[in-house]
Amino acid sequence: MSNTQNEQAKINTSFEENYIDENIKVSTDGKVKAFVKKFMKRKTAVVAFIVMMLLLVLAIVGPYIAPYPAEAYDYDNILAGPSAKHLFGTDQFGRDILSRIMAGAPLTLGVALSSVIVGAALGTVLGLFAGYYGGWIEMLVMRGADVLFSFPDILLAIAIVACLGPGIVNVFIAVAVFTVPSFARIMRSATLAVKGSLYVEVARSLGCKDGRILFKHIFPGTIQSLIVNFTMRIGSAIMAASSLSFLGFGANVTDPEWGAMLSQGRSYLSTAPHMVYLPGLVIFVTVLAFTLFGDGLRDTLDPKIK
Repeated sequence: MSNTQNEQAKINTSFEENYIDENIKVSTDGKVKAFVKKFMKRKTAVVAFIVMMLLLVLAIVGPYIAPYPAEAYDYDNILAGPSAKHLFGTDQFGRDILSRIMAGAPLTLGVALSSVIVGAALGTVLGLFAGYYGGWIEMLVMRGADVLFSFPDILLAIAIVACLGPGIVNVFIAVAVFTVPSFARIMRSATLAVKGSLYVEVARSLGCKDGRILFKHIFPGTIQSLIVNFTMRIGSAIMAASSLSFLGFGANVTDPEWGAMLSQGRSYLSTAPHMVYLPGLVIFVTVLAFTLFGDGLRDTLDPKIK
């Protein structure tokens, strides 16, 4: 009996891999080429992608290629406007603003990216379970998401940080928390659409465990929705993290974080407006790049849009 069961398990596994996986991984190379060709037609999204890549590179190498150290004081050029020596001008201590923006890129983008990654992971698992099992699990997840959705993102983040206390770690927690319900709802809908597919029914009839069905057969069919939402949520996370730092809940006011730089600059808006305009412009361009790229990605992955 044991040998018979082992042989039957091997047959089922072989059938699963040869039949089911083929339904998930059909002509991967052709799909990638078609995706790239379709994406390249969206010029705005391509430009946004280039800007986004430059910003990510800046977050990695920015502190090392900055023209001045972030904390280098130049008391002969306090509140100096943009010039050949200081392209973005200097702040109230004579520190080079461009250098501080470059040095602060890892902090600002790092908090946004890491918080969205954690929020996406939690929301994806909750959404998969809610869509697959339904019942009380779905009710708890969706009602919890509705409660969080009832608050504006930034207001919910402020409330969380107010309870936990100021600090960049608590900003990370706050942004991750308000990111979870968005992914949970989207992944639940995607799971409901995929779980009725033929290859999922075949996997279930072969006796595959729920975990294998969820993460091997259903999850790959929901990746498109996950990627699009992930990209578009990064812009919201950057805005939220910068806003919290601006309000004094995030990074230390002396840190070269973009929101904290805006907070410092508002006191000198009339005498040195470049302290506000230039960091604000960087935040605007960064959020716009991620948003436009997400829009282009969504249109590219939508089969109804040519």
